Amino acid sequence: MKEALFYHKGNDKEVNCFLCHHRCTIKVGSKGICGVRENRDGALYSLVYGRSISESVDPIEKKPLFHFYPGSPSFSMATVGCNFTCLHCQNHTISQMPRDQKYIAGNELPPSKIVSLAQEYACQSISYTYTEPTIYFEYAYDTAQLAKEKGIANVFVTNGYTTPEALTVIHPYLDAANVDLKSFSDEFYRTLCGARLQPVLDTITLYHQLGIWIEITTLLIPSYNDSEEELRTIARFIRDLDASIPWHISAFHPTYRLTEQNRTPVATLRKAREIGLGEGLRYVYEGNAPGEGGENTFCYNCNTLLIQRLGFSIIQNRVQEGTCPSCQAPIDGVGM
Repeated sequence: MKEALFYHKGNDKEVNCFLCHHRCTIKVGSKGICGVRENRDGALYSLVYGRSISESVDPIEKKPLFHFYPGSPSFSMATVGCNFTCLHCQNHTISQMPRDQKYIAGNELPPSKIVSLAQEYACQSISYTYTEPTIYFEYAYDTAQLAKEKGIANVFVTNGYTTPEALTVIHPYLDAANVDLKSFSDEFYRTLCGARLQPVLDTITLYHQLGIWIEITTLLIPSYNDSEEELRTIARFIRDLDASIPWHISAFHPTYRLTEQNRTPVATLRKAREIGLGEGLRYVYEGNAPGEGGENTFCYNCNTLLIQRLGFSIIQNRVQEGTCPSCQAPIDGVGM
């Protein structure tokens, strides 16, 4: 265990956690919504510090990040737990373990070992992913500082519920993030995720203001968040923030507690991509539909094919020193 950051002590040994936007008030012997931060005799502790549940070397495209050192390997890790309760979570066996199984699993893996493994496998970055990195903030924060000293970048794959207090602290060590914008409906967030929309919008805006490279992902669930009106609203929000932010539109497949819901048709992804481009976004991608062509990067200025992908693999990359070889337009991103 490690004493948690971002909490205040209250009356009767209660603690007020302000790591994420739930801002839980936690009584002695109880845990926060995340299930991995516990009040022990008036002090808040992380129950997952140094306890990794999953490690892998992934292509950075899997996060997905298409404009952050394309084609590079990223050492990926996670602990159990999440501050959301998404009915469609693809990693529910670990994200919801403290809630569903009343159990916290994990293997001892200190921050220094994570960094050394990233070096051993020649990874350009470390991705805090699979579950929500905010809930294991102390673990990620200590790892990120060591990684930065070794010239390794740090990436959050996140639901966007980190408070400004926490994001501001880690931002000097955080280089990129993929943020889920699951819907533009507060009802969707409350019903399917156990959260609210506005804090996510505020966090995305803060990421951009802090200068952290961000890409946004929306998983399209038929009849829930795939209407033309909602897609257009999401596209306009991203465009008004910065038209160069890539938008990943991914296909849903039945899982966890939404097993009777239909898969997302490729035609829906295609419609969403057309809407995003039509609203002025420079880069819109179709996810979970390999081989359909929606994974490729095109020049926003002359429409030249720049990066051809198949799934998470790059077939060819024609970007030259961050520019389009045909019209010399600068291609947005980091390490392009």
